[in-house]
Amino acid sequence: MRPALVLTSLLLAASPALADAPKLNVLYVLADDLRCDLGCYGGPAKTPTLDALARAGVRFDAAYCQQALCNPSRSSFLTGRRPDDLRLWNNGTHFREKNPDVATLPLWFKDHGYTTRNVGKVFHNWHTKEKGDRRSWSADEFLHYAQHGDDLAKVAGEPPPNAALEYGRKYGNAPLCERRDVPDDAYFDGRVADEAVRVLAEVKEKPFFLAVGFWKPHAPFNAPKKYWDLYDRAKLAGFDPNPPRDGPAVALHDGRELRGIPPMQVTFTKDQVAEIRHGYLANISYLDAQVAKVLAALDKHGLREKTLVVFHGDHGYHLGEHSLWAKTSNFEYDARVPLLVVPPKCPQAGKVAAGPVELIDVFPSVCDAAGLKKPDGLAGVSLAPTLADFTVPTKAAAFTQHPRPAYFDRTEKGVPDAMGYSVRTAKVRYTEWRDWESGKLLAAELYEHPADAAETVNRAESPSSVEVLKEARAALHKQFPPDVAPAKR
Repeated sequence: MRPALVLTSLLLAASPALADAPKLNVLYVLADDLRCDLGCYGGPAKTPTLDALARAGVRFDAAYCQQALCNPSRSSFLTGRRPDDLRLWNNGTHFREKNPDVATLPLWFKDHGYTTRNVGKVFHNWHTKEKGDRRSWSADEFLHYAQHGDDLAKVAGEPPPNAALEYGRKYGNAPLCERRDVPDDAYFDGRVADEAVRVLAEVKEKPFFLAVGFWKPHAPFNAPKKYWDLYDRAKLAGFDPNPPRDGPAVALHDGRELRGIPPMQVTFTKDQVAEIRHGYLANISYLDAQVAKVLAALDKHGLREKTLVVFHGDHGYHLGEHSLWAKTSNFEYDARVPLLVVPPKCPQAGKVAAGPVELIDVFPSVCDAAGLKKPDGLAGVSLAPTLADFTVPTKAAAFTQHPRPAYFDRTEKGVPDAMGYSVRTAKVRYTEWRDWESGKLLAAELYEHPADAAETVNRAESPSSVEVLKEARAALHKQFPPDVAPAKR
């Protein structure tokens, strides 16, 4: 029996109600800039809701985005194509400009009889409605067309900020860090959760695909005060701020998302670093509390046994490690993401899938779970075999890439100088930086896992790493042949 049919059969056997239901609902929950700091991943964040969700389904321990930047990543997993397939590696190009007829995950479900709704940031948050993807949805998007820097507390008579440090710059129109004693709906994500609850009540009698995109833990770090109060800053773990030993300069970047654009950049003080790291955890706990509201509404309407729940981030994040801030690298902190998949009455509840998977695998997996055929051209593979038996690996390697400069479209040249292609296996992360026009190898990185999980020493030139380097290089070259220049791929 094919893996997709195995998963569907297991779901039907686990829940007789599904056998009579024509369609399985999908609740697709996304987070922004979320690295694997959740409690269920052994991280420092207090996330009781997501930890419970992990216990109800399968937690993928080694899930990876295809590019650590919002638009390329979301365009990738929502179409099931790699960035090179879409010819999209920046935030300024809408995926339909080069792929006008590509199927998206919600559009595919809409075309197969589902009511599809968008609450919050799902696709890249284009600031005007001219660049959304309205055709993917059965109704207008809610709180999708906005900017992170406009997420200001909206409460009448609100108190002034509580002991916010001066950073020398803001995040858009908002302070980079802010701690106010305000209700959850003072900020975007509280309103996203409230609207998702309302939409669930509206669509509960229909087969639905509800995508709920939370804006956190993306900067600014301004969760309501009660979430900051969950943490004692003095007890938060330290980190290594040094770049990898023997690592190439091309692997790094200037952290301009948080530090500002050169030459008007700030260098964070020790206290500012501590506050940012504290605020990031507060944002995660705030996110977790909003997810709780949506799941509670799902249970209230008796929908849990009729709904597949998927939760993941769009990419990871750096908080000073490797000297880096925010995303746009190929390192583990940026590439790895949390991924939780919870079928109704999951037969593998609480299990952890250890092998590598990719976010492009979500599209075919959700189709299989719902019993839908898949569109042609998907680059990912279904997680159905692993969901049926967590010990069955999905694939041997995951791939992530990023151009240099990170924001090449904002340069006078307008195209990259180089592309970094990275493969993650169970043993290593191996990255090649290739010239954009010629494909010439510029630099290579090899980090051995799990011994060097923080990727602190580049062993690409180490004699002791020859065999693992050979294996990783073969895997990378099979996916991204070295004889094809990135510009021509």
